[in-house]
Amino acid sequence: MAKTNLAGNTSGSLDLHGIKTSRDTMLGIIVRKFFKNKLAIFGGVFLIIIISAALLAPVIAPYSPSKQNLLLKLQPPNSDHWLGTDRFGRDVFSRLLYGARISLLVGFASVLGSITIGTFLGAVAGYVGGIVDAIIMRFVDVILSIPSIFLLITLVTIFKPGVDKLILIFALLGWTTTARLVRGEFLSLRSREFVLASKTIGTRTHTIIFSHILPNAMGPIIVSATLAVGYVILAESGLSYLGLGIQPPDASWGNMLQDAQNFTILLKSWWYPLAPGSMILLTVICFNFVGDGLRDALDPKINE
Repeated sequence: MAKTNLAGNTSGSLDLHGIKTSRDTMLGIIVRKFFKNKLAIFGGVFLIIIISAALLAPVIAPYSPSKQNLLLKLQPPNSDHWLGTDRFGRDVFSRLLYGARISLLVGFASVLGSITIGTFLGAVAGYVGGIVDAIIMRFVDVILSIPSIFLLITLVTIFKPGVDKLILIFALLGWTTTARLVRGEFLSLRSREFVLASKTIGTRTHTIIFSHILPNAMGPIIVSATLAVGYVILAESGLSYLGLGIQPPDASWGNMLQDAQNFTILLKSWWYPLAPGSMILLTVICFNFVGDGLRDALDPKINE
């Protein structure tokens, strides 16, 4: 049975108990729009599998990721070592699982930090405006004017490479895009009726920012965060490939590629670089698929 409002429009449906079903809720609409995107579904399923495998690495991995056996070096894929072994006789499959833990940790933790910083500064700049907005945005312009790869290499070279330092560096350098995005959303939302009404009744500024305006700007923030995780994983892999990221004996997809860069190994042991390279490629692509799916699902201009 449908529920009709004063204007005569059907605003939802009721189940047998008189409760409005989720079909007409905003969340229900977003979920249906997301699941219509086949690439987003594929990306989401793949990422769930990879994240689950990374979390369960100690249970799934058949060998220790750092255990060496030179008698078994560069073995091709077989029943004992599903993805073969590396030049130190370590099991590639086990190192791939443990490498996923570090690569995903760096990606998620860095983006969480950068999104937090960017959202806060962008919200303040967009809501307050004036000299505060000008100072924050000029600082953003200065950071964006420096090529990110050179800035990353410089900072990583200055500080000893490690998981914690990589997360901190990526978080401190990755907030600028989010800040500009959130600022734009706040400039658009701060003149809306619900914000003006909150000011009229004396609602505190921080309550208006974080309880009234910010929830309405979460869609673009979520999409930006999803896409940023893939970028950070790719950047971490690049730094580790150059020897400036995660250091042995810890495994990451990037330093697995760095370990396999010898031409002789690439020529004779094709399976060695193929596994981490494929995981980097597929993971980044799937994060982009999910980000595109979320962008379409959260955009009210796109019909179901």
